[in-house]
Amino acid sequence: MGLLAKVAGVVLAISFMTFVAFFGRLPALRHTPIAWLHRAIWVYIPNGVLAVDRVLTGGRIVSSAGTFGHYVWYGRHPTVLIFYILLLSVGEFLYLPGAWPRLSRFHQVAGAILIILPYVFLYLAAFGDPGVITPDTHAHYMSLYPYDFTIFHPGQECRSCHLLKPPRSKHCAVCKRCVARLDHHCVFINNCVGYGNQHWFLLLLLSTALLTTYGGALGLGMIAESARARSSIFALWKHPKQSWHHYFILLTYGIQADVGVGSVTLLAVMTAPLVWGLLGYHAYLIYCGTTTNESMKWQDWQAEMDDGFAFRRRLPSPRKRHPRFEASWTRWPVEPAQILVRTEDGEPPNDASPPGEGPWERVWHLRDIENIYDIGFWDNLTDIFVPNYSFRAESQADLERGKRRTKKTKS
Repeated sequence: MGLLAKVAGVVLAISFMTFVAFFGRLPALRHTPIAWLHRAIWVYIPNGVLAVDRVLTGGRIVSSAGTFGHYVWYGRHPTVLIFYILLLSVGEFLYLPGAWPRLSRFHQVAGAILIILPYVFLYLAAFGDPGVITPDTHAHYMSLYPYDFTIFHPGQECRSCHLLKPPRSKHCAVCKRCVARLDHHCVFINNCVGYGNQHWFLLLLLSTALLTTYGGALGLGMIAESARARSSIFALWKHPKQSWHHYFILLTYGIQADVGVGSVTLLAVMTAPLVWGLLGYHAYLIYCGTTTNESMKWQDWQAEMDDGFAFRRRLPSPRKRHPRFEASWTRWPVEPAQILVRTEDGEPPNDASPPGEGPWERVWHLRDIENIYDIGFWDNLTDIFVPNYSFRAESQADLERGKRRTKKTKS
């Protein structure tokens, strides 16, 4: 019981703190204990340490640690990528010698495929082009999406790259470059997740989730098999006639029978939910037709709406594009039907100020604003997994309502 409790406690603590550190800023967790723990780790505790260090050393220790920490978390270096590769490879090195001879041919073949796939998708996600915007690729990325006049407005220039920002793009402060449809910068792949490699990133998450789940399930079976060698009554789901004390003694024996298999199985079982959770979060973003970066922008708009500072009005249909700031044509099937702006004083803008036409209407809820980048889950998925797919070949934009209407062809 002692070994089991220590190993499980350490693995669970590391997994939980990793989740808090990386995902505590997500808008979906903004008003939860996870967000409070994230602030405690990155704000409250550092501020307390800084106050003590100022008294003792004038702040020199914290300043040096802050510089190092900023480089570790926000610098572009392969440290976390190497750690991830070591986590996979060392875990497999410990797990396979004891597990492989006990597996059937089917599990050996399936296991070999699942072991290889994360490395393949990791390479493609880490070393592939995420959609870097350069003078040579700028026109192409301008033609992918229209501006929605809500979170992306035409005419905005990147102050670092000195290029007009294409719709859904963002400048990555880590990579020091603009990326098309940037989702986020991922330290695990030491690269941005954007238009060019998001499908590889999602496949990396899926293959890692399947590997940890499959390996954990097989490992639990082998642990149970070793424990049953001591007592035939043992099962992973505790038998009613068995005491908890006896159950944990046998479980510990099953883990210690092959420490490599047992420890890696515990690690897989406890980390698999984190990977599935991250994959599920990205599946939800795809369902909503948004990205991690855009979801934060939507949350900012909700805050403006709560304060009563957000206003909208319709855009003319058809709308004349500005030739200097917008692409003359995009492959997207939906065009913006409204513009959303904020004011400093909470009063509507001047009705005569372009763009748009008609009176300004105060907006209180996000549900009253249409996301033109959400064209249905399967089409959103197609947009990610089939780069440069032209939706206009199949559908036309309803410029009045911004909804997709499928054309029926005559036979």
